[in-house]
Amino acid sequence: MVIHAQEGITEEETKKVVEEIQAKNPGKEITEVDIDIDGDYLNVHYHFQEPNFERIRRITGYLVGTLDRFNNAKKAEVQDRVKHNRYSDPSELSK
Repeated sequence: MVIHAQEGITEEETKKVVEEIQAKNPGKEITEVDIDIDGDYLNVHYHFQEPNFERIRRITGYLVGTLDRFNNAKKAEVQDRVKHNRYSDPSELSK
């Protein structure tokens, strides 16, 4: 985690800000925190690690991320299916 704190902000204050962010956002990993003093207030901006996600598609009636658990018949069904494109010519998209 990278912390950018304006001069005058103590390490204790920085630690408290990070603890509050983590308490309000359980399960998210903080990557960067910017802390600035604005009069009597602290301006805090923070960023989280992008979540990892798996693409899920509906294939042959099943919601799947990968085909590795399909048996040979289902794999053949996937190979034989027809993919439908609305536009066959990209120039038609501008019409």
